[in-house]
Amino acid sequence: MAEVDMKKAQGGTVDRGLYLLFTLVVVGLGWIIAAANTGIAYVALGTDLIPIVTGLIGCGVFALVLRVLHCAWWLAFLSFLPAVFVLIGSVQYAPESTLDERGVRETVRISADSGSNRRFTLTGRSGELKQTLNHDGDHPQWKVGDRVEVISDPKGVVPLEAASDVDPDGQFAALVTGVAGWTGIALLAGRRGFVRRRAGQRPAFEDFD
Repeated sequence: MAEVDMKKAQGGTVDRGLYLLFTLVVVGLGWIIAAANTGIAYVALGTDLIPIVTGLIGCGVFALVLRVLHCAWWLAFLSFLPAVFVLIGSVQYAPESTLDERGVRETVRISADSGSNRRFTLTGRSGELKQTLNHDGDHPQWKVGDRVEVISDPKGVVPLEAASDVDPDGQFAALVTGVAGWTGIALLAGRRGFVRRRAGQRPAFEDFD
């Protein structure tokens, strides 16, 4: 990405007002990325891959813009820590809030386990459910014969989940935490970038002409 010229034509000093504006633009960009990816997750309900991909792209764009603002790389790399919270929160908030708002709660019994795929067949009051309770990874917390409360989407768009795993407030908190982290890092990057440019320092790892 081309380096943004923040210097006046005369005197080699940095325009403080312009740099502050640039910093606020970067802060706003972080908020927009988080909000936009949450909206994409709502539009693509039932397909987590789409907001995951767009979220990764957004986090990468924010890191690159942050590097330009800071005039160095280390804060851009540090921004990936809150980016994890932004990504998880923005992807998971939409389906979990949808289940929480319109989902149907039911206590069911696990009647079968598919084994390595960890797809648990459920039996409720009306017989076997069409949807299975899925577990990604090893050591599931359930086994055949267990009774578990689940939430299912009456429209069939969002996959069925165990009620204990549906926590939209927690996902929203993760999203806010990530955005707050991005905001703090962007403000710090703006301050340090202003000082570095005023001192005439070059960005670390920048290719020399």
